[in-house]
Amino acid sequence: MSLCAECFHQGEHAGHDYNMFRSQAGGACDCGDSNVMREAGFCKRHRIKSNSNVPCVPKDLLMMSELVLPQFIFSLIQHLREGYNEPALDLPSEKDLHKILQVLEPHVSFLEDLTKMGGAMRSVLTQVLTSQQFYKDLSSGVGENACAKKSHEKYLIALKGSGLAFPEDKIACGMQEQGAGTSTLPVQGLAGATATSGQGDSSDEEDQDGSQGVGKRKRVKLSSTTKDQSIMDVLKHKCFLEELLFWTIKYEFPQKMVTFLLNMLPDQDYKIAFTKTFVQHYAFIMKTLKKSHESDTMSNRIVHISVQLFSNEELARQVTEECQLLDIMVTVLLYMMESCLIKSELQDEENSLHVVVNCGEALLKNNTYWPLVSDFINILSHQSVAKKFLEDHGLLVTWMNFVSFFQGMNLNKRELNEHVEFESQTYYAAFAAELEACAQPMWGLLSHCKVRETQEYTRNVVRYCLEALQDWFDAINFVDEPAPNQVTFHLPLHRYFAMFLSKAVKCQELDLDTILPDQEMLMKLMIHPLQIQASLSEIHSNMWVRNGLQIKGQAMTYVQSHFCNSMIDPDIYLLQVCASRLDPDYFISSVFERFKVVDLLTMASQHQNTVLDSEHERSMLEGALTFLVLLLSLRLHLGMTDDEILRAEMVAQLCMNDRTHKNPNPKSGIIPGSLSFESVLSAVADFKAPVFEPGGSMQQGMYTPKAEVWDKEFDPVMVILRTVYRRDVQSAMDRYTAFLKQSGKFPGNPWPPYKKRTPLHPSYKGLIKLLHCKTLHIVLFTLLYKILMDHQNLSEHVLCMVLYLIELGLENSPEQESDEEESAGGQERCHDSWFPGSNLVSNMRHFINYVRVRVPETAPEVKREPPASTSSDGLASSQSSRRKSLQRENSGTAQVFSLVAERRKKFQEIINRNTSEANQVVRPKTSMKWSAPGATPQLTTAILEVKESILSLLIKLHHKLSGKQNSYYPPWLDDVDVLIHPEIPRYSHGDGMTAVERILLKAAVQSRLNKRIIEEICRKVTPPVPPKKISSAEKKTLDKEERRQKARERQQKLLAEFASRQKSFMETAMDVESPDADIAMEVATSEQHVSEAIYDCVICGQSGPSTEERPTGLVVLLQASSVLGQCRNSTEPKKLPTTEEEQIYPWDTCAALHDVRLTTLQRYFKDSSCLQAVSIGWEGGVYVQTCGHTLHIDCHKSYMESLRNDQVLQGFSVDKGEFTCPLCRQFANSVLPCYPGNNVERSLWQSHSNKCMQELVQEVEDLQEQLGTFPSETNLSKEMESVMKDIKSTTQKKYTDYSKSPGSPDNDFLFMYSVARTNLELELVHRGGNLCSGGASTAGKRSCLNQLFHVLAMHMRLYSIDSAYNPWRKLTQPMQDKNSELSEEQPEVPVLYRDVSSLLLIQILTMPQPLHKEHFTCIIKVLFTLLYTQGLAALSVKCSAEDRTAWKESGDLKKNTSSGEKSWEVLLGHVISELSKGKIYEEGETEELRVVLVNPDSVECYLQQFCLPFLRITSLLQHHLFGGDLPSCQEDEEFTVLASCLGLLPSFQSAHQFTSASCLDWPVPAFDMVSQWCSELVSFADKHPDQVKALLIQEPKWDLPRLLQLPENYNTIFQYYHRKTCTVCTKVPKDPAVCLVCGTFVCLKGLCCKQQSYCECVLHSQNCGAGTGIFLLINASVIIIIRGHRFCLWGSVYLDAHGEEDRDLRRGKPLYICKERYKVLEQQWVSHTFDHINKRWGPHYNGL
Repeated sequence: MSLCAECFHQGEHAGHDYNMFRSQAGGACDCGDSNVMREAGFCKRHRIKSNSNVPCVPKDLLMMSELVLPQFIFSLIQHLREGYNEPALDLPSEKDLHKILQVLEPHVSFLEDLTKMGGAMRSVLTQVLTSQQFYKDLSSGVGENACAKKSHEKYLIALKGSGLAFPEDKIACGMQEQGAGTSTLPVQGLAGATATSGQGDSSDEEDQDGSQGVGKRKRVKLSSTTKDQSIMDVLKHKCFLEELLFWTIKYEFPQKMVTFLLNMLPDQDYKIAFTKTFVQHYAFIMKTLKKSHESDTMSNRIVHISVQLFSNEELARQVTEECQLLDIMVTVLLYMMESCLIKSELQDEENSLHVVVNCGEALLKNNTYWPLVSDFINILSHQSVAKKFLEDHGLLVTWMNFVSFFQGMNLNKRELNEHVEFESQTYYAAFAAELEACAQPMWGLLSHCKVRETQEYTRNVVRYCLEALQDWFDAINFVDEPAPNQVTFHLPLHRYFAMFLSKAVKCQELDLDTILPDQEMLMKLMIHPLQIQASLSEIHSNMWVRNGLQIKGQAMTYVQSHFCNSMIDPDIYLLQVCASRLDPDYFISSVFERFKVVDLLTMASQHQNTVLDSEHERSMLEGALTFLVLLLSLRLHLGMTDDEILRAEMVAQLCMNDRTHKNPNPKSGIIPGSLSFESVLSAVADFKAPVFEPGGSMQQGMYTPKAEVWDKEFDPVMVILRTVYRRDVQSAMDRYTAFLKQSGKFPGNPWPPYKKRTPLHPSYKGLIKLLHCKTLHIVLFTLLYKILMDHQNLSEHVLCMVLYLIELGLENSPEQESDEEESAGGQERCHDSWFPGSNLVSNMRHFINYVRVRVPETAPEVKREPPASTSSDGLASSQSSRRKSLQRENSGTAQVFSLVAERRKKFQEIINRNTSEANQVVRPKTSMKWSAPGATPQLTTAILEVKESILSLLIKLHHKLSGKQNSYYPPWLDDVDVLIHPEIPRYSHGDGMTAVERILLKAAVQSRLNKRIIEEICRKVTPPVPPKKISSAEKKTLDKEERRQKARERQQKLLAEFASRQKSFMETAMDVESPDADIAMEVATSEQHVSEAIYDCVICGQSGPSTEERPTGLVVLLQASSVLGQCRNSTEPKKLPTTEEEQIYPWDTCAALHDVRLTTLQRYFKDSSCLQAVSIGWEGGVYVQTCGHTLHIDCHKSYMESLRNDQVLQGFSVDKGEFTCPLCRQFANSVLPCYPGNNVERSLWQSHSNKCMQELVQEVEDLQEQLGTFPSETNLSKEMESVMKDIKSTTQKKYTDYSKSPGSPDNDFLFMYSVARTNLELELVHRGGNLCSGGASTAGKRSCLNQLFHVLAMHMRLYSIDSAYNPWRKLTQPMQDKNSELSEEQPEVPVLYRDVSSLLLIQILTMPQPLHKEHFTCIIKVLFTLLYTQGLAALSVKCSAEDRTAWKESGDLKKNTSSGEKSWEVLLGHVISELSKGKIYEEGETEELRVVLVNPDSVECYLQQFCLPFLRITSLLQHHLFGGDLPSCQEDEEFTVLASCLGLLPSFQSAHQFTSASCLDWPVPAFDMVSQWCSELVSFADKHPDQVKALLIQEPKWDLPRLLQLPENYNTIFQYYHRKTCTVCTKVPKDPAVCLVCGTFVCLKGLCCKQQSYCECVLHSQNCGAGTGIFLLINASVIIIIRGHRFCLWGSVYLDAHGEEDRDLRRGKPLYICKERYKVLEQQWVSHTFDHINKRWGPHYNGL
């Protein structure tokens, strides 16, 4: 059911589970259709309609439309006929078609508009479209009209060209066959072969001219059901609708036409007519789709239509009955696949008659069949339709034919010699085809076979499935052995058979034996699935390595979560069924033979394996045993309920790794949202909310297993079954080990725990016989013995699996042993003296004394003399079976036992029972295959003395594992209760010793005899059995193996250690937050030592000072930044607009206000003076940051050279000077030279001198007068120049050029000190906007300001300031001639309008370096007096006239007191009286400026706030220039602390009597200076009274920069923006995006808004963020970052209820803001660390 957004929002859907998806191609809304949804869910609009009686439409209202529409639609059809030309030679004439469609767009849009007019108009349209009379009259081409005739001829040509014909032109082909499906089966094999031979020419014939080719007829045979050929190639159009659909298909479903046809669907009559028409054209759709060049787009559009038609059960049932929908679909699918069949090479390459699909064909590779299969799955979901399908025998036969095309496809042949040249990637097409075309329809059918009444359906499917399988075995000439070195993963017929069997037993209570075939068929059925299991093991053992990576890909896909349900699970179930019905000895020996490890299972210490290299033996043996454990312990289809399966699956997934909600169990059959999903998930897992790692990487909300799950439910067998990568098993075990350690249950390295199994369903009880058959017991005994004797190629995993099998046997022991004896029959067990019976419990205690083995003559066993009593007997028996190349014999008196020989014998008996002739077929094959190869070395017979039983071997193994003698002591001797309650928790978790103890306890519980024997063995104090004799050669190989193992472990350990080191290093190196994370050498602190600063070069590793000739540099990243410009003076952050009313205007940002101020100043004052009165860099300022590492500049140059030659780089551009720091890999683009400084001087500067203020002022002036000398041409100065160029080129020209005369040196001067200002201001922002925290913050530790100042100062000294204009004079000396300035055209900027922080930087950077601390303090004191006066002037303008008078009077009273110069009242009074001389206060009171300043405290507070920004900047500057930490303090003490730190406070007074004015230190009498400064304003006010106030009031308090606030729910953003039109191109963008800094709406990648080859997002990032842009992509919920010429996907800040992202909105779940993530984004933006934290950058080529 699908609803449009409008109906959804107007309906009641609270608490419902829904997905919102963006329909690319429109669709039909189901609201108001009671067939689809209950009326309670209708929206308000549709609810009214359904309740009231809709009145009839007056006749005359519709008259006009009834007359016009037939003509209009006919003209549309004529256009379509005219425009279509058959493509010549199959060349696409898409351009022509496109032109016609463009011409017709208005026509179709008109029809679309009509459909939106409501039901009345739609019913007229329906009438016109479906009326046969209108069609006959207008379009038959019979009348006089020549034009109509011509058009009709074109129509006929088009029909013919499509391989279709008018029924009249054609004698009905393919006589109706009587009798359902009679002729089908015999023809099958033959037709399969011939269809391919006639293939080449027939398909062309069919496609070109529709004639009945030979191949065509043969093909009909192939799909011969009761239906005739006409399904495929007869079309007769009787109304406009039918021809309109024909042309829609011909033109490959143009979007507009599809939308029109869908918009008509609310009309019920139309819906039925259209569905029938669609079905009638189904074959034609398939043909067009196959030829189409745009099959993807076309597929989507077909499904858009068909899903609307076939999802309605009532409609689907009607069409199935009236139009043979099922026949049409199956036939069309069959025809489609027939076009790409090839001969199967499985088994018998020459004589095979089987054909399979060719996975390399476009049809399969591009999933072209997808829409048709999807429709088929859709209609099978309706019970009434599926029932019809399952009852129709003919259809089932055809369908099995279809499935058999996939049986054995994509065959792999193992490459034995050289690596395959071309790795084909077709395998994924094969897996997708089996899943979609075979498995999904199968699941659809199975969903209707859930109750007892449906037994008949299952019988039908199983019957035809077995017939198809029998045909398949015949076609590939299969007898009893699979061809070697071949594997196919595709056996859909086996899987259909298996899954229907499973359903029959689980849900329909059918007796399994009634539907199973005979033993011979079961033997054949098990061969191929078993071959797949063995091949999986071979692939993981690297035996298929020459076939390339793709074979591994297949092995992984086979078990991967989307496929396992339909692939490995049915295969294992089928093998379980076969195992439960076949002879257990035969089955077990088949397994070991398939896994090629028969020869390894000998008691001898050496053996020859004829079919396997020794390096693969170990992993193949592990594979065989693991497979047996899986086979015997899995209960997925053998008795588990659906909820138990869901729980087991979930636990297995969660144990491997924590999972997100969409992914705790991605099995295809169980989808999140199924009823029990949530309850099971909450029962087994805890939710971990999304967290952030220090590097800033995003984590999603995860589920992690509960403690009791690890304790009771962790099932390693299930984990092994479900792992795609072997490492996942290890990961699960590591997590299990961690849990045991954490909970204190087991400290060491545990073994996989044994988990009790669900009881078996009675139908499968036979499976237990496998655990109680002698063959398995002999194998287990042999392996235990070999492990004890340390034979090679055995591992801990082998022992673990052996013990697991023994434990399974003890858990599932047969009830009565006597039955076993009788059923087995005497004759089968005559020569078998290994074990007396077949019950494991009793066989465990049976002692075996001697074993006769066949070994190479070199083996150590040969030296021993066999006891006389046994020799003759043994030799005779070994003679009799000499044809086996390598044999194991065994005896009380040396009996022979050979796995393969036993298996042959069993097979022979079964075959003999069935047929006598099969005998002759098998015999020669067997002997031929297993005759010994010529090169086998001479074998001799030796007799081993063993004298062990399984129990004794287990006890000795316990001793061996513990490393102590007699380590095992039977627990029941101390505590008899152990035998009564054997389930003791201490045995449930542990290592190998625990497992052995658990098994011995279970054996003792089950039999008193065993208990006694265990006690006896323990009494005989036996040392661990030493190996009998080991030859030196064998010892060498053993040692070698051990050494290898140790080396491997050592290597693992080293690697792990290295990885953890690297991780901890990266965490510290990348951590932006933590202050102690800097490993690199810090420049600021290192310089405090008395000696010269020493730097380490991270490239050459040498340490030394930076010198003029060989300078050292800091690795820095220069980036343009507009972060400061985004500060606003409101504490409330702005919100992202989500309605038309909410808009953001950038007038109140810091950058905008500074811009306005500079422009105003430039209008009234001299340009060069203006450019020193302010700072720029609020927008496009250059920020410099470093990772703290240093390198020689010449080393850096050679490093860059090597990067240039390295072609493998991604992510950065070496030509632009970009590189990564050689040590910490942080992104950088320049090197800042370190100024060679001797630190001895620094200590001198800091000694306080006793010079008075006047002297210092004079010294500063003299120092400034010294002209900057051009530095000598040293390497250092060259580098300083080049880095200055880099800094300049970092930002755009518009951000550096503010002068009225372009290229003026004043520009450079302004830019240079502004760079210093930008970096100081940004550091302040990083510290949170104040200096209360004190200390050297992270920004300080990574700061390179000291180095930067040296570079800037060197360049600024080159610009001399004319002494007449030197601001220092104006600040420290009363000027004599007041009139000189006024005469000029444009005066200088008055001192009170100048930005004090800018003056500070100008003063300091134009002084000769290094600077003395006393001069620095002097400059600050002078500037503070100016700042304070500015504050008083601004205050005086802000208060009312009454207040001014009051302050003036109170100031005059105190003027003559001694501390008058240090009292703000006096000074304020003086300022007011001075400024009153001009027109400054005369302007009308401006309301918004009014501040109520009644009490002195508020004035004091105002003045402190006014001065604080300057004090902060100055303190930071002092900290960087002279070292020393910043003091920390409370917020309310910040002013006093900073003032005393800067030396402004002579002696620290107690807080209550402190005033800011006490910091003043006037170099000349205060009132003179203030008067002089005010007089400049007065003279300005005379000319421009309107501007005086605005320029006086500066905004000192800015809030920290913030991104826009986002709404809680993502849907709010989506609904507003995804249909919003772009302001530039006025279109709705395809990929809309919104800037999170300023809220601008942009077209991502939109060519419509491209300017000078820059797309809109890139352009906006340059204008808004000087190269940094943060955009939210509306249609994807993802944030994209643009940084200069690179971009990266950052992630999403909107997560669903489970803490997961939904990129591209594919899942459509409601998304909510994750505030923590948004904070991280904002933090990275403010701290300029996008480049360091995000790793996946790519170039955007200006195309975003």
